[in-house]
Amino acid sequence: MSTTYTLDTSTSRANPTPAPMRRLSVPAIAARKGKEPVVMLTAYTARYAQLFDPHCDMLLVGDSLGQVIYGLPSTVPVTLEMMINHGAAVVRGSYHSVVIIDLPFGSYEASPEQAFATAARVLKETGAAGVKLEGGEAMAPTVRFLVERGIPVVGHVGLTPQAVNALGGYGARGKSEAEQAKILRDAKAISDAGAFSVVIEGVVEPLAVEITNAISAVTIGIGASAACDGQVLVAEDMLGLFDRVPRFVRRFHNLAEQIEGAAKAYAEAVRDRSFPGEDNLYQIPAESLARK
Repeated sequence: MSTTYTLDTSTSRANPTPAPMRRLSVPAIAARKGKEPVVMLTAYTARYAQLFDPHCDMLLVGDSLGQVIYGLPSTVPVTLEMMINHGAAVVRGSYHSVVIIDLPFGSYEASPEQAFATAARVLKETGAAGVKLEGGEAMAPTVRFLVERGIPVVGHVGLTPQAVNALGGYGARGKSEAEQAKILRDAKAISDAGAFSVVIEGVVEPLAVEITNAISAVTIGIGASAACDGQVLVAEDMLGLFDRVPRFVRRFHNLAEQIEGAAKAYAEAVRDRSFPGEDNLYQIPAESLARK
């Protein structure tokens, strides 16, 4: 268990306190290549971070929060401020996992210098261990620029959500030999540039295996292959909070049903006046009544 809790009596909130455990490091994750699979989940809030931290090696503050938290149609509108605010919350809620934060669309593509300024701000204001950016060969110089200046980088190839407008949708990638070759080149370029890990998303399974065997970076699959060095899912997908279940998702729980059931029970209790009950109310102490 990586986190213990102290109850704040003024707010009734459980606040995490450090246990005698060191947070995992980027080199420790990099050393897992071909060994014990790396477990990664997305997290956007301190509370989710608290719950996931004991079981994960990495927590990703993904720009998928645009859709999951804010109801946006894609990740493209996500702002740097959103990523920093949620990233800081996840760092505060965790003590074991390596926390990685997505650089949002438009905040790093223009030049390596722009990427460095953005990434430096993210790390300073959140305390995270590193950043993730999308793109292949074209982004390799930027990855190298960041790594040479002390910023750990996770790459992202295959289905890259920030490029959804150029890709024409969220379909699986690598169905043609030409596209497979391009994605493999992208992964090699990012790994060779110094990324310690590369997310492989939404590609045909043999390609994910080939990439994993071809590069030195730890590969994290999502809709890729069990042969990758690790796996990541959007936590809300894994928990069953959405009606749509993409092919690459396995629901490990149906939390939506439980939440809706709890809301229904609460509404019924309010309407029939069974809530609040005696146990939920504050009364004048008996000794105060006796003095009157």
